[in-house]
Amino acid sequence: MERRKSERKNLIRSVWFRLPLVVIIAVLPVLLTSKLFPTGEVGSHASLEEFTAHLDLRIPAIMEDYKIPGLAIALIQNGEPVWRQAYGYADVGAGRKMTTDSYYRTESISKSVTAWGVMKLAEKNLIDLDAPVQKYIETWEIPETEFLEEGVTVRRLLSGSSGMPLGTIGEYYSPTAEDIPSLKDILSKDAVLFREPGSAFFYSNTGFNILELLVEEVTGRDFAVYMKEEILDPLGMEEAGFEWSEDFNPPVAKGYGMRGEAIPVYVYPDKAAGGLFATLDGVARFASAGMTDFTTRYRDVLDPSTIEQMYSPYTSMSGYYTFVFDGYGFGHFIEYLPVENTGSEGRDRAGFIKVVSHGGQGTGWMTDFHVIPETGDGIVILSNSQRTWPGFGYILSDWANWLGFTSIGMGTIVLVQKWAWVAIAIGLAVLLWQTVRLLDRVVLGTRRFAPWAKEDRLLRSLQGFLGAGCAALYLWIMSLDYWFIDSVLPIAGGWLNYIDLYAAFVLAASALFPSLKEAKAQKEEQV
Repeated sequence: MERRKSERKNLIRSVWFRLPLVVIIAVLPVLLTSKLFPTGEVGSHASLEEFTAHLDLRIPAIMEDYKIPGLAIALIQNGEPVWRQAYGYADVGAGRKMTTDSYYRTESISKSVTAWGVMKLAEKNLIDLDAPVQKYIETWEIPETEFLEEGVTVRRLLSGSSGMPLGTIGEYYSPTAEDIPSLKDILSKDAVLFREPGSAFFYSNTGFNILELLVEEVTGRDFAVYMKEEILDPLGMEEAGFEWSEDFNPPVAKGYGMRGEAIPVYVYPDKAAGGLFATLDGVARFASAGMTDFTTRYRDVLDPSTIEQMYSPYTSMSGYYTFVFDGYGFGHFIEYLPVENTGSEGRDRAGFIKVVSHGGQGTGWMTDFHVIPETGDGIVILSNSQRTWPGFGYILSDWANWLGFTSIGMGTIVLVQKWAWVAIAIGLAVLLWQTVRLLDRVVLGTRRFAPWAKEDRLLRSLQGFLGAGCAALYLWIMSLDYWFIDSVLPIAGGWLNYIDLYAAFVLAASALFPSLKEAKAQKEEQV
């Protein structure tokens, strides 16, 4: 009788130990070779027709993988847009297709446009870039902190080194709402210095919203009106504006959130940091305007030396930005790509060529432009989905490869995603293995529910502490309106969250079901 019982337990044990091997063998190839890693590249210096044909295959595949409703893209060569295309839907429910003339929320690309407006004031000697911004603002004051407000200069606001925080995110309103807070209300809440001005780069919506008030105080005009008359219209962006209009035709596309939920058109209380509405052509014309060797569009707006100042890194990067960019100019990210020919005139660093860019993210929207002023090349990507960062990484990597560059900063997202899936596969394998070991020992009777047992108390306490930490991290992430990892890795991020929760259960079980010495001894006697 005892022999049969022992054989039955050994059979169970054998099955449980072989099961994870089957699961691991099945899961790892699926995760590491799935469609989440789109394949297929176009060779360097292929023709425009070959590259666009590649994009016509690549982009729909990416959109399907990441459940992206709509996307529009434009390519720039010799300082002028040469190709544009739209994919998917501007409004899924209504079946309205995305078009190149659809209106988009450009989000933080607005900062780059705002920088042009501020620099025009500097060109006219209406402001001094190194003067405290408070000098030009009479109707509002920066809240007092332990840091000196005099250090908040126009230059530092433009370059993200003012010491201002990111500011409120995720707060938006219907364009027709009557309870929209004023710009000064927002600034009084957000514009609280949290670090020494000039000490380091910190991406800040608040800093650009202070510049919005600066423009209004100096010019005596509404910010949207000033930008329309002095920047947008002269650059050929007549359809663009920092004010929503019911006359937009076609209407602004709907945004779509992390879970695919539709988000109707909205506005922020502030405009300078993320309030610009524009078409794909409008953003492409803006992106190409700074290529002074290839276009004359800038001439009625800014001097080439001013544009060069905006396109030069003033602050070096900090945080996760260091993995993507080399610096921040005035409202523009700066990156240097390695090239073979080091003798080309106009390069800031021997062997490198400058890339100027900015992206944007809002609730239901993601946008990006990259330009290479020296060569006249550029790309604009606009999407009405908050799940598009990996797609941007793939498209921009393809674009850089097509131009002959081995890498581009945004390609880091692609690399991070691949390593995230490797981590998921390994984590899942380890947790499955530990789960099987626990179940096996429970079946054999060498582990029992005994939370207060003396055996391995130190180790089990550590397991319980780590399990509680994993559970707390999961609950904290689930409570957030926005989690950066889920945004950058919209599919892998969810898996990482579940792996974290799974780890919490496994660690807790390991702590609550100790290996009991008496049970071990009895087992040894039976054997």
